[in-house]
Amino acid sequence: MTPHTSGRQPVHHGNAQPTPADDRTGRTGVWFVGARGSVATTAVAGCAAVTAGLHPPTGMVTEIPPFADAGLPPLDTLVFGGHDTADCPLPKRAEDLTAAGVLPTGLARAVHAELAAADEEIRPGGPLPGDLRTDEELIDRFTDDLAGFRTRHALARVVVVHVASTEPLPDPDAPRLPASALYAAAALRAGCPHVNFTPSTGLLAPALAEAVAAGAVPHAGRDGKTGQTLLRSVLAPMFVQRALAVRAWSGTNLLGGGDGATLADPAAAAAKNAGKERVLADTLGPGVEGTVHIDDVPALGEWKTAWDHVAFDGFLGSRMILQTVWQGCDSALAAPLVLDLARFVARAHEAGLTGPRPELGFYFKDPDGGPAALAEQFDALLAFASRLRDGAR
Repeated sequence: MTPHTSGRQPVHHGNAQPTPADDRTGRTGVWFVGARGSVATTAVAGCAAVTAGLHPPTGMVTEIPPFADAGLPPLDTLVFGGHDTADCPLPKRAEDLTAAGVLPTGLARAVHAELAAADEEIRPGGPLPGDLRTDEELIDRFTDDLAGFRTRHALARVVVVHVASTEPLPDPDAPRLPASALYAAAALRAGCPHVNFTPSTGLLAPALAEAVAAGAVPHAGRDGKTGQTLLRSVLAPMFVQRALAVRAWSGTNLLGGGDGATLADPAAAAAKNAGKERVLADTLGPGVEGTVHIDDVPALGEWKTAWDHVAFDGFLGSRMILQTVWQGCDSALAAPLVLDLARFVARAHEAGLTGPRPELGFYFKDPDGGPAALAEQFDALLAFASRLRDGAR
């Protein structure tokens, strides 16, 4: 292996070319970055459970009637794989999530074969501590992994979905690309659509700008909207529409599990909070006081509590307060959404669409343009489904 030299190296398109899509198979690959994490494990187990008729598709927007005939790939045609730096097998990870109350009792055993098959397709991620490979070498490795997955299963296409732990905001002078950008560069090089469900950099790395502009694939991001920000995107327009003046909007998140540990790092928390605050700024404008504070509470395990305190003025300056509490399991909230996004982006790729997809802003805190209010975002999603239904070209 060649040691990495000082100074960030440019990211080239490279010689790797995407394998021609074989649409005759009718199967779509979903390649999770962070494939052994809670979200990916829940998504794989959930997809198998819904396909087998063991559970209804609760939380999957793509399974409600307006999207039934948009040509989205059926759940039973999805094939899973991914990258991860962890080595806990998916069946064991699913057992751990059962013990934590995320997966229902008996599900891990019922879908063991599907979990084991997906685990066979997980490849080592990186860079790991002490990894001497350059950015370019890592991108080549990840690109080869994607191409091999597509070839082994004769897949029509592979969608890369980033669900790994949140990275700190990148240092512009850092000699290396963030890991999320390495995976995103590999997706572009392999001709794979890309979804960034995290606040991490991904395709937004300046070094990837040329490759993103030249890449003929659809992509969507970033940072999935699963709880607190989902509620904010509904409530903030209400204050505007009722002409109520919001003076301050503060929030607290109590998190356990891997998210809590990751976001205990102030730099990672800052990356996460940027998307949460954007919803309010886009809807209410600048000048609203308040921030979001994140606490790591390991005893909560896979669960989280999000509390918001909204101070606003009513008629004749009367002071009023709204408080909300959201308690839930983030991986169970996120898993159906990443399955939705993989299906939408795969269909967009099949229909010949490329570039950022603002129509999918319904799913994100920091979307690729479009409206900030959830109702308007859902209208855009419905219009997108109509476009896909009509062929999109």
